[in-house]
Amino acid sequence: MAKIKRKPATKDSMEVVESTFSRTERFIEENQKLILYVLVGILVVVLGIIGYVKFIRQPHIERSWNEAYKAEFYFEKDSFRLALYGDGFFPGFIDIIDEYGSTPMGNAAKFYAGVCYMRFGEYDEALSVLKKFKSKDPMVGAMALALVGDAHAELGDFDAAVKYYLRADKHASNELISPAVLMKAAAILEIIGDYSQALDLYRRIESEYYGSSEQHNIAKYKTRAELLGGK
Repeated sequence: MAKIKRKPATKDSMEVVESTFSRTERFIEENQKLILYVLVGILVVVLGIIGYVKFIRQPHIERSWNEAYKAEFYFEKDSFRLALYGDGFFPGFIDIIDEYGSTPMGNAAKFYAGVCYMRFGEYDEALSVLKKFKSKDPMVGAMALALVGDAHAELGDFDAAVKYYLRADKHASNELISPAVLMKAAAILEIIGDYSQALDLYRRIESEYYGSSEQHNIAKYKTRAELLGGK
């Protein structure tokens, strides 16, 4: 391979480089205070973020876990009212949401509170907290979406119920949750007379979730949807 011969720098090119360096040096000299202020400002912001995380955010998160343990205990014992509202000495999930809503525990408290409200039949309240709960976990996130579907179904908003059941299926996409929420969606679709889409969901359960408890009896649901839908 032939070597590329580089031309020596000309006098004009050297003058351009020197001129550029000279202008840069002049700018720095003329704006030293401004540059210093900018650098100090950046340093203050960075140190402020580090300080906030270390001395405010992290202790706040730790306090949320410590204060929620009693509410979780009551929840595990099915004492849902104490879990939700507290016992007078320890806060309930509502208090945790109010005080620590931006923390991981505050987010979890929204799910817990939603379950409690569902148990009380307070479906609007359940929706208000469950729709704010966020989780990428395929199981927990899907369960929350399914609960939102349940609440909408109880309130008679069947279109919204189907929408959230299908979102739960998509979020989970596993044999533990998907067949159950698809069955719920199909049942609602039959109620509103959409037998064609209900039949599609029954067929999905039959083909995609073979061996699930929902699949064992799917034939009779398919037959019913076919008969009612005229297929």
